[in-house]
Amino acid sequence: MGWKTLDDMDLQGKRVLTRVDINVPMEDGRVTDATRIDRIVPTITDIRAKGGSPVLLAHFGRPKGQPSAELSLAQLVPDLEAAFGCPVIFVERPSRDFIDAQTSDAVILVENTRFSAMEEANAPEMAGFLATLGDVYCNDAFSAAHRAHASTAGVAAHLPSCAGRLMQAELQALEAALSNPKRPVGAVVGGAKVSTKLDLLENLVKKIDVLIIGGGMANTFIAAQGAQMGASLQEADLHDTARAILAAAQEAGCRVILPSDGRVSRAFAAGAPHDIIPLNADTVLEDDQMVLDAGDAAASDIAAAFAELKTLIWNGPLGAFEIAPFDTATVSAAKAAAQRTASGDLITVAGGGDTVAALNQAGVADDFTYISTAGGAFLEWMEGKELPGVAALMT
Repeated sequence: MGWKTLDDMDLQGKRVLTRVDINVPMEDGRVTDATRIDRIVPTITDIRAKGGSPVLLAHFGRPKGQPSAELSLAQLVPDLEAAFGCPVIFVERPSRDFIDAQTSDAVILVENTRFSAMEEANAPEMAGFLATLGDVYCNDAFSAAHRAHASTAGVAAHLPSCAGRLMQAELQALEAALSNPKRPVGAVVGGAKVSTKLDLLENLVKKIDVLIIGGGMANTFIAAQGAQMGASLQEADLHDTARAILAAAQEAGCRVILPSDGRVSRAFAAGAPHDIIPLNADTVLEDDQMVLDAGDAAASDIAAAFAELKTLIWNGPLGAFEIAPFDTATVSAAKAAAQRTASGDLITVAGGGDTVAALNQAGVADDFTYISTAGGAFLEWMEGKELPGVAALMT
């Protein structure tokens, strides 16, 4: 694939500069979701097992180049120690002398890289300084790989570089899902707005066999065909774009599935009264009616499409999954995909914050082949864009 992994590196006695993503949610000084910490444990464990000492680089929040006590990585030390099963040495102002004074298997955590404005500017001075802190560079932060920052791209030019276990898993999963998939390959693309996923849709229709569109995005496509969608979320200024995407899909031989029916309500609220109505070019909703979810027929159509696929990529929910009953289609489709995955008939790769939340709500997150921890990086990879943090690892 053009990049090395920890298996390719001699780490004995080396200080391994390791970029991780531990930008975890916190409330009242406590970590509320340690998933990102848990997922870097294999990399830390393997570096130490190979005789190396991890020197962790990470960002936290958006300090805008200024130190902030509230965004200090020092507060994560207890959680990191619990996950790693060893002490973590925190250093605010690192130097190579300080690092070399620690034991050969020490885990060292450097203060928030974004406390310096040079980080996000990818300043050569900062990349060069960071390189002095290690002998090998390991990037395990795929979720930050779409940023050309000093700690994600710049430093890789100065040291022998490789992907950590999480980065490796992300890249292999995406390679299997999009670059070299088992066919037929399909994608579920949902969410609120077409405008946020134009590049994604334009790239996917050229590479996949079936495209399933859901959420508010689907409303825009249905309206573009002539439907009057009432108060439904949709982007009237993108009707021409939607039609162009459908034409490009047809030309590329990609079948597009839009909801054949939808759950319609006059209130965006949990338990709101609703009807299931057909959705097509002739649909006419009243001014206060909204499509908030795909209907039962649409869910059946999606499950039938899954039965024909070998690979499925999922990004975005099919409706307002945060509130019942408008989570019905998302949950139904997620369970159908999970069942096919469990039987060994389907490779499923999902990513994006709302997607992960929706799959967790459906209780099937653990049943998918791979769930990406990345948001923007996952989306940009699917859009076909080069990720600076990945490109920097290429040999």
